[in-house]
Order: sequence, then structure tokens, then C-alpha cells
Amino acid sequence: MGFMGEDVPLAAGGVELIQEDGLPAAYTWNRPWGAPSSIAFAKGNYTVSFVAPLGNNNLKAIFKKPYNVSVSIPQNFSVANPLLAGLSNGAHVTVHADNSTTVSWNDTYMFDLRFYSPGQQDILFIFFQFMVILIFVLVVIPYVISMRKDQ
Repeated sequence: MGFMGEDVPLAAGGVELIQEDGLPAAYTWNRPWGAPSSIAFAKGNYTVSFVAPLGNNNLKAIFKKPYNVSVSIPQNFSVANPLLAGLSNGAHVTVHADNSTTVSWNDTYMFDLRFYSPGQQDILFIFFQFMVILIFVLVVIPYVISMRKDQ
């Protein structure tokens, strides 16, 4: 989804189309000149998986009809801290034994997922430490000094 809500096609690769029975399904790539590529397949229930680059650790989509959505997040990213992560309503988070995470939505028209890296969490921790020190220097120390002057 673009800045103004318009559809922005992803440069996807590694596309897999799986039937309900778990077997791969046949599909065809449509690559019209000057237009984004797409895939076409017979009507039915499928699971589509693909690999695509993301920017700003944010993934969102809006659909015309409800879908079940499942996003797998690798081990080096997380959605646990609500100050850094963001999940749209109805998200179900599952953390696996290998520290990877799966976020899923059932029958949703849209989803929004923001995740973060350990480096971003470290920066937030340093920021909070700096703010505590700043409050101590600007509030507590002047108060203590003013109390000593009054005595």
C-alpha cells in the first residue's frame, strides 16, 4: 500500500501456490509490458507464499474481501515490545521454540505489522537511560540543593 492508499506491487520472488491438500498447484506468470507482473490460477482455496523486500520493517495490506493472513518473522526480529512494534487488531502472535515468530489474522480485510531488530531495542533502552539521568540532573539535584540552602 502506498502513501495515499494506492496499490503498490511488490517485487516478489520464490512464489509458491499450495492447494488445500498440501500439493503444489500450477499457475502462470502474467508480465504485461509496462504493468506489474501477476500470477493466474484456477479458482479455489490456496496458500500463496512469496519472498519480497520490505522497507522500514513494516508490512501492511488491504484486501477487497477477507483473507486469513499469516506472517513468519525470522529469529533476529521481534514484535514483543509494544513501544517498538505495532500490530493491527485481531493479530494472534505465536513465538516458536527457535525464537521465530508467527503473526496471523483470521478473516481480515487489512493487516498492519511493524517489527524491530535487537539494535532498535538497545537504542530505546539507551534513550530511556539518558532520560532518567537527565531528569535526575534537572529535577532531583536542583531540589536537593535548594533544600540545603533553606537550612
